[in-house]
Amino acid sequence: MLSQRARALAPSPTMAIDARAKELLSQGVDVVNFSVGEPDFDTPETAKAGGIEAIRSGFTKYTPAAGTLELRRAVAKKLREENGLEYAPEEIVLTNGAKQALYNAYMVLLDPGDEVILQAPYWVSYPEMIRLAGGVPVVVETDESTGFKMTPEMIREKLTPRTKAINLNSPSNPTGAVYTEEELKAIAEIAVERNLVIISDEVYEKLVYDGVRFVSIAALDPEVKRRTVTVNGFSKAYAMTGWRLGYAAAERPIAKAMADLQSQTTSGPSSITQKAALAALQGDQRFLEEMRREFDRRRLYMLERLRSMPGLRVDVVPQGAFYLFPNVSGLFGATIRGRRIASSDDLAMVLLEEAKVAVVPGTGFGAPNYLRFSYATSMERIREGMDRMEALLREAV
Repeated sequence: MLSQRARALAPSPTMAIDARAKELLSQGVDVVNFSVGEPDFDTPETAKAGGIEAIRSGFTKYTPAAGTLELRRAVAKKLREENGLEYAPEEIVLTNGAKQALYNAYMVLLDPGDEVILQAPYWVSYPEMIRLAGGVPVVVETDESTGFKMTPEMIREKLTPRTKAINLNSPSNPTGAVYTEEELKAIAEIAVERNLVIISDEVYEKLVYDGVRFVSIAALDPEVKRRTVTVNGFSKAYAMTGWRLGYAAAERPIAKAMADLQSQTTSGPSSITQKAALAALQGDQRFLEEMRREFDRRRLYMLERLRSMPGLRVDVVPQGAFYLFPNVSGLFGATIRGRRIASSDDLAMVLLEEAKVAVVPGTGFGAPNYLRFSYATSMERIREGMDRMEALLREAV
């Protein structure tokens, strides 16, 4: 009865662990949750006030499929002033979260069989969204030796006549890797040379550390911009995950196709959310730096703790996002409380059930030797979780 498309859709390999964590939480068990991919900070008051005012003033009706002109102008201003990108409002599409912006881009750019270069470790949804659009994800395996980044040589090895696009995510989920301007230039040269599209997910752009400067690949030169779809949103920077608002910026034919597709699927984003986002963009931006500094403090603490634990390696310091991605293969073959560890999935389940610490196995990210830790929780909870985990791992034999 189900379509071939539905049958081919792979369930998340982390579902069993997620289900078990929710079961424990529902039983009142104190689980320290390092699996959450959203800021633990509250939405800024300016954004809240903007949403409340929208409701009070009756701004609760449909908006254009691509979003309000007012907010698209504000996003264009943000891109111009912060990213060095010049886009007209007609080249910006507001979406129901950044995930929809990515999905819309794949849908309007890919024909059946078109290949998309995608680095692993990758965010879990990229391969499935590419497949849903009829494309073929072509995975470039990265690791500590390349700083979890694709090199031009690695990309060239994967190119075929069917290659249509390169998918970038900088800063990266799950590794926290951030591409430098020079590294982006090298990738852009390949895209121009081979007439490829670049889909650049930049949703973690505000969360960079160690003096790193974030660079939008589309800002390198006009030819690169012409072939790039820049995706961003309000979820990470403004702690607005539940508000569901992202955006894409692209050349007019691509943006129009994305808006047309959206008009036939979800229509435009919530009118209330758009007013909240507008207020966030126009309000006091000091919140962003305060949040970034707190994430940085947590990053350094968790990094130090993980590096001191037996069987774990963190050879690459993440310079963006809010994740750490230690290599845990040193524990494979060990036994913890009578349970043999053969994979990161096994280790994640043992940590959950024995230490009551929830993490995400690297399997879903195309990196089965790793675990992803989110430090988007308080320092108090991070300390507690690290203490529990270290005590358990020291029992490994």
